Amino acid sequence: VQLQASGGGLVQPGGSLRLSCTASGRIGSIGDMAWYRQAPGKQQELVGRIASGGTIDYADFVEDRFTISRDNAKLTVLLQMNSLKPEDTAAYHCKMMIRPRGRIAWSEYWGQGTQVTVSS
Repeated sequence: VQLQASGGGLVQPGGSLRLSCTASGRIGSIGDMAWYRQAPGKQQELVGRIASGGTIDYADFVEDRFTISRDNAKLTVLLQMNSLKPEDTAAYHCKMMIRPRGRIAWSEYWGQGTQVTVSS
């Protein structure tokens, strides 16, 4: 099982980016999907999480600027980010709870990270 994240880049303050993360491999079921971020010198923090049933949680700093969504048929989690601020600059990582096909146990899988830089 692998997660491939994409969509990061350089954007001016107030701009938008859309991050995407797609799972591949022998996948039986996918549970929670989430985005985390880590800025240089700071601890990793949760950005948003969407459960398999659709329940969504956001970090306080999101302030209604970001929207997390999932496409179960495409094994994908998306993060639409609007009104970006310089303090949103970080490496963004996706995470999924996946039960691989043929296995009983669930495991946590991470994408490789995609860099978001907000600067004028």
